[in-house]
Amino acid sequence: MQFEVWAPQADRVTLRCDGAPHALGRDPDRPGWWCGEAEARDGTRYGFALDDGPVLPDPRSRRQPEGPDGPSAVVDHGRYAWRAEWAGLPLPGAVLYELHVGTFTAEGTLDAAAERLGHLAELGVTHVELMPLCPFPGRHGWGYEGVSLWAVHEPYGGPEALKRFVDRAHALGLGVVLDVVHNHLGPSGNHLPAFGPYFTDTHQTPWGSAVNLDAPGSDEVRAFLRESALAWLRDYRLDGLRLDAVHALVDTRACHFLEELSAAVDALAADLDRPLFLIAESDLNDPRLITARTEGGLGLHAQWNDDFHHALHTAVTGESQGYYGDFARAPLAALARTLTGGYFHDGTYSSFRGRHHGRPLDRARVAGHRLLGYGQTHDQVGNRAQGDRLAASLSPGLLACVATLTLTAPFTPMLFMGEEWAAGTPWQFFTDHTDPDLADAVRRGRRREFAAHGWAEEDVPDPQDPATRDRSCLDWSEPAAGPHARVLDWHRRLIALRRAEPDLTDPDLADTKVAFDEDGRWLAFRRGDVRVAVNLAPTAAAIPLGPREATVLAAWEPVTPPGPDGVLHLPGESCVVLRQG
Repeated sequence: MQFEVWAPQADRVTLRCDGAPHALGRDPDRPGWWCGEAEARDGTRYGFALDDGPVLPDPRSRRQPEGPDGPSAVVDHGRYAWRAEWAGLPLPGAVLYELHVGTFTAEGTLDAAAERLGHLAELGVTHVELMPLCPFPGRHGWGYEGVSLWAVHEPYGGPEALKRFVDRAHALGLGVVLDVVHNHLGPSGNHLPAFGPYFTDTHQTPWGSAVNLDAPGSDEVRAFLRESALAWLRDYRLDGLRLDAVHALVDTRACHFLEELSAAVDALAADLDRPLFLIAESDLNDPRLITARTEGGLGLHAQWNDDFHHALHTAVTGESQGYYGDFARAPLAALARTLTGGYFHDGTYSSFRGRHHGRPLDRARVAGHRLLGYGQTHDQVGNRAQGDRLAASLSPGLLACVATLTLTAPFTPMLFMGEEWAAGTPWQFFTDHTDPDLADAVRRGRRREFAAHGWAEEDVPDPQDPATRDRSCLDWSEPAAGPHARVLDWHRRLIALRRAEPDLTDPDLADTKVAFDEDGRWLAFRRGDVRVAVNLAPTAAAIPLGPREATVLAAWEPVTPPGPDGVLHLPGESCVVLRQG
């Protein structure tokens, strides 16, 4: 079997394969690369020693059976016999469901999660978006400290378990999207600096030195990230990738790494003859990110839209701390602005940032499905001091309004696991760092962060306490009980309605028309012949929809269509979807 590694600064490289040493030679055609052959098969343990240093795991390891610091293992992807025939699912018309493997079930494994996929198929979502799966130290964590960008966290079940999960999802008609982290690695268990200039001090990020995308040696680093992304899509038959915090990918080259990556993914999609897509997380509000490469953009297929979330969150909670302050002055106006223009900050002044922010979205060039809309995410729940979901403070009626706005807006909707039944469990920030100094630093840093906002230390859960993760696991006895069942049924009805009404998947942002009353706390919008109205006030609202005949498609509380006067009388903390043609 051929082994290879990029180590441009080494004078000697030794492969240790099943304990036996094999000297590698320089590749004459690729500067900085070393290669050689050794007998190996699926599961064979190996690593590389640089000069007189210790044996380190392969930077491109496909499996780390003993964790990030242990030996790598050979993976023969051809051994897995795929069962499901799969032609792929495109992003337009999709409904995504964000899922953390470690807390979706108490077992916290891919196989246990796969057993619950029937629930998602019945819910009606189209794609499961898995939070990061790359190996990280310890057993439980959010996954954003991964270090081996080709491998699957062993406590989740490793590579074979991910294939079984994807196979099961595809058999149920569900696509699978994976959250990948290119903007930093580690810090614990990250051995890449020993091999080459994977990082550069030219730029700094919140995690320290930036990933090297534009300094000397960056050609190979870019290839490292690009080929990793393609491997997930090819070897595991994934349907898309979510790219974490792309605003932290600092790249001054004429062709940005994201443009290079989007071109490579589009080429792979053509080669495999099935749709593939990239979804970015970005707070830049820069439409170039999701504008086609042929039109001067970077060519990513979609991005998370935090502006919609922030406007929706402030509208239903009244919160105004931090970045919510920009939206809380007139939350329904902010919500209306995002429903029609995509971004709230499109060159406007942001008091949170102390400067103007964003750029207008060209609605003629960018379809609505390229923005993801959501009421809750792992970030927006887990980064709260106690990880409390909206269900901890809102009535079922207001939760139904959040679902209605999310699932009928002109964006690609996304739900966070458990949201569909108003889960009573929190989703808290938890870690399992094996380095005691790092564990203590994270614990103290989190408590210090929230102490600045008035939280007592004892009220902020200890991320390292196993009970913090355990509290965050979904309670699967809830969906069949009381208000949970009603909220779940409402989500199912809305998703089915989204499939049945073409106007709800119309990609034309400019076609959405909104009316609202800030003091009355109601908002209504039109998409083609479909009318959506929500009343966030505790008392009934009179909403003028016009005199045309209307049919109720779905209502949280019993409601009569507008009469000859065209006024809809909507109960408090309630919502309705109508067809008015």
